[in-house]
Amino acid sequence: MQPRNMSMSGVVDLAAVKAAGEAKQKAEQARAEAVRRGAPPAAAGRLVFDADEAGFEADVLQRSAEVPVVIDFWADWCEPCKQLGPLLERLAAEYAGRFVLAKVDVEANQLLFQQFGVQSIPAVFAVVAGQALPLFQGAAPEAQIRQVLDQLVQVAEQRFGIVGAPVSAEAPEEGEPEPEQPVGPYDEALGLAHEALDKGDLGGAVQAYKNVLADDPAHPEAKLGLAQAELLQRVQGVDPRAVRKAAADAPGDVQAQIAAADLDLVGGHVEDAFGRLIDTVRRTAGEDRNAARVRLLELFEVIGADDPRVSAARTALSRALF
Repeated sequence: MQPRNMSMSGVVDLAAVKAAGEAKQKAEQARAEAVRRGAPPAAAGRLVFDADEAGFEADVLQRSAEVPVVIDFWADWCEPCKQLGPLLERLAAEYAGRFVLAKVDVEANQLLFQQFGVQSIPAVFAVVAGQALPLFQGAAPEAQIRQVLDQLVQVAEQRFGIVGAPVSAEAPEEGEPEPEQPVGPYDEALGLAHEALDKGDLGGAVQAYKNVLADDPAHPEAKLGLAQAELLQRVQGVDPRAVRKAAADAPGDVQAQIAAADLDLVGGHVEDAFGRLIDTVRRTAGEDRNAARVRLLELFEVIGADDPRVSAARTALSRALF
């Protein structure tokens, strides 16, 4: 189901989105059922995690492209660490996904200790979009820590466009009703989106998918469909030859590279699209770098997180940023 005048050859077929989305929905429903049976919410567990040298790139650097990662350097023999650690964990739960907390045992991870230039512990750093930021050292007062975290969240959003996804780490108290979950499936709204795509009405498809996401922000089919419809909308009516010539003539023109990456993806050249934007991120800074990074994350949504090409590109992006 795609506009007749556009080509998505080589890219995830819009007609296959529904089947993939339903499979993901079943997995989400299974996890929700596990929570109702008393299993702890998986999302809550991911707010605080142990990080080590082996998994640092995936657990911290790659993740920092989507949410600020606060790093707590600690050791078992450090008494102030025993006061600060539980406080940071409590604040991670309270901030509910606006940042995540990675705990690094310096005794077991001397290389990370040295790379971050830690002088003494406890020491707290953050990584945002692959960039390390020192936050504070020692067992600071809670009010000061809150102020620092608020500034971190603000900088992540305003400078890098990174906003952590809201997550509730609290289970309802006994006897308290569980929060209402969005009702689905959204067959009618999704049907309208598919119908709009068949007619070439990309604006109508985008709005239909947004209507679903307004009620259920995590709906997999709507997220994927919206990303693909917006991509098609961006390339509709452009002159491919002119776009590619502009990108070739001006390698430093970030908007030209972004436009060419869109065409690469629509044409099925997934690795070329990802590589073009990663190279742009590597060569630029500030707002230009952030624009290329954000578009790359949007193209990841088009292909899907489970695709190995996305996993490889995430690793390359983290290296380009850090």
